[in-house]
Amino acid sequence: MKKTEITFIGLNFAPEDSAIGLYSSEWVKQLELDGYNVTVVTGFPYYPQWNILDKYKNKTRFLKEYSGRTKILRYKQYVPKTPTFFKRVLHIIDFTIGSFFNLLKIKKCDLVIAVVPFTASSFLGWIQKKRFNSKFWIHIQDFEFDAALQSKKKSKAGPAFSLMFRLESWLFSKPDVVSTISHSMTHTLRKKCNTPSFYLPNWVNPDTINPATANPHRYISSPKIVLLYSGNIGEKQDWNSFVEFCNDINQNKYEILIVGDGSKKNWLVEMTVHLTNIKHYPPVPYSELSDLLCSVDIHLLFQKPDFLDIVMPSKVLGMMASAKPSLIIGHRESEINSIFKSINIGLYFDRYTKEVVTELDKISRQSSQMKEMGENARAYVIKNFSKDRILKKAQKKIELL
Repeated sequence: MKKTEITFIGLNFAPEDSAIGLYSSEWVKQLELDGYNVTVVTGFPYYPQWNILDKYKNKTRFLKEYSGRTKILRYKQYVPKTPTFFKRVLHIIDFTIGSFFNLLKIKKCDLVIAVVPFTASSFLGWIQKKRFNSKFWIHIQDFEFDAALQSKKKSKAGPAFSLMFRLESWLFSKPDVVSTISHSMTHTLRKKCNTPSFYLPNWVNPDTINPATANPHRYISSPKIVLLYSGNIGEKQDWNSFVEFCNDINQNKYEILIVGDGSKKNWLVEMTVHLTNIKHYPPVPYSELSDLLCSVDIHLLFQKPDFLDIVMPSKVLGMMASAKPSLIIGHRESEINSIFKSINIGLYFDRYTKEVVTELDKISRQSSQMKEMGENARAYVIKNFSKDRILKKAQKKIELL
């Protein structure tokens, strides 16, 4: 029986083991296990450090690798050390041009899956669809143009954004199906195009993030209540409020661990250097993530309150799977807020005020309440976002295509 040939296009892929790179890699691995022949068109690993990994720096510009039966075609894209808007555009353009030549090396394709961001992946996927008359699926992890617009004053949006949104709508009209990772993103998508769409959230592996098998992590040795932010230290979080929070809490009672990398890390280190209870560490390997998440007392996530689930923060799934409560700031109408209101799993605020510290102090004095919050969070995420459940949903959609 002839095996289905799948072309999978996305800038981020293994060995990146966080954010989009992690989900793309796990999805492709499942496709291989399900019997598909997969060719991945991707870039060189660089995220979240915004620096190509050392073991890849001396590789040729075009590189072919194998992971099991999966063929990986890489292009060494331009990676800016300081990712300004203009440099990000160059980063995307370079990846797109190089990946076009990698597409030409593929001789068979029955289905092409393009992961957004970046929207340029949709363009590459459309080319592949036209070449082979294949089925075409776009999976949206982030509406990058919406995020860029929200980060600017609307008065400065100008005709460039209008052109980008028209291009985006045109590209989103080309596939057979489009999936997104949150319900609000699905609603946004339906305003952009009429292509059949469905909800395909990111997932968590409850066996990988598991307090029953986790060990104390090497970063944690304080007798204080340990608060953790783990993830990308980039523009999408509200670091100004985070710094204010760090200054307001009792330094003798709490220790804050900041584990990650990104464009705002140096700034954040400088802004918190005077605080003795703040510890900065580099990202941990994925093999240590369960130990880290399950070893702390409370998780932190300060989103910019103006952003309404344009990016579903998938790190929340790992936070919940650790069976520890979370303190989150974000948009009042976000899906996460709805979840927090429906079940007792932590604290959610739509902006930072001193009330955040007051409520944190209250729950930190009640170990039984914190334990209940953590257990509720893990039960919810296993029921609704387990890896097996979500990827079976993706497999059924491929069969329908």
